[in-house]
Amino acid sequence: MPDDSAYHYRTIARALEHIDGDGRALSLDDLAARLSMSPAHFQRVFSRWVGVSPKRYQQYLTLDHAKQLLAERFTLLDTAAEAGLSGTGRLHDLFLAWEAMSPGEYARGGEGLTIRYGWFPTPFGEALAMGTERGLCGLAFAADCGREAAMADLRGRWPKARFTEAPEAIAPWVKAAFDGRGEARLHMIGAPFQIKVWEALLSIPSGQVTTYSELARAIGHPTAIRAVGTAVGRNPVSWLIPCHRALRKSGGLGGYHWGLPVKRAMLAWEAARAEAQSA
Repeated sequence: MPDDSAYHYRTIARALEHIDGDGRALSLDDLAARLSMSPAHFQRVFSRWVGVSPKRYQQYLTLDHAKQLLAERFTLLDTAAEAGLSGTGRLHDLFLAWEAMSPGEYARGGEGLTIRYGWFPTPFGEALAMGTERGLCGLAFAADCGREAAMADLRGRWPKARFTEAPEAIAPWVKAAFDGRGEARLHMIGAPFQIKVWEALLSIPSGQVTTYSELARAIGHPTAIRAVGTAVGRNPVSWLIPCHRALRKSGGLGGYHWGLPVKRAMLAWEAARAEAQSA
C-alpha cells in the first residue's frame, strides 16, 4: 500500500481506539492532542476516510444507534440476486467477485492449496490477510486478540494448506477492500451451509444491518438461528463478508469474533459513509 494510505490507516485506527476506549465523547482538540496532530489536520484526515466529523462519528457508536438501524434501515434480503448471490455484487463501493470452494476441497482441509499471507494496516487496526490464487480467503483483525492468536485462528481453518508469507501477492485485493477502488477477489472456503450464510451476508448493503433470524429465513432454514449464528461467527473474511452487519433481534450487537470494539467501529464507519454519500 502507498505510504500515505498506511499513515492514514494508522491514524484512523488510533483515533477509533481512543474514541471507543474512553467511554465518553471526546472533543476535536482532545483527540488531536492524543494523536500529536493539529485539530485542523486531524479533522481533514478523519473526515476524508470516515466521511463525517469525529463528533458526528461518535454518535454512531452508541447502542441506541444500532437499535435505530435495526428498526428503520435493516435489509429484508429481498435483493439478494442483484446484490451478490449471482456471483458478483457491489460492496463497500468496490466491485467484489467471489467463488466458493467445492465441498470436497473443503473436506480435505485445504490440502493442495498454497495460501499467501501478510500483515496490513487498516482503519480498524492491523489485519492479517490471506489469499489463494483465486482471491482473499482470510481477513482477521489483531487489535483485540493479538498477532499470534489471529494467525493461529486462520491457519487452523485449513490445517493441510501450505502457507507462505507473500504480502505483495495479495496487496492489491487488500487495498481495494479498504480504499473502495479497484476489484477485490474473494475465495470462500467453508462448509456448504456456512457458504450459504456468507452469501446472504454479502447481500446486505453497506450502512444497513439484519438479524440472525432474518438470515436464517433468507437461506431457507428459518429455525436454524443458532446454526446461522455459528456460521456468522466462523466467517473467515471479516469486513468483505460483512458479518458485523448481523445483530440480535433486540438490536444488541451480539458477539464478534475479532472483538466488539472492531464491530462497533465498522458499523459506525459504514453508517457515517452512507450519510455522507446521501448528503
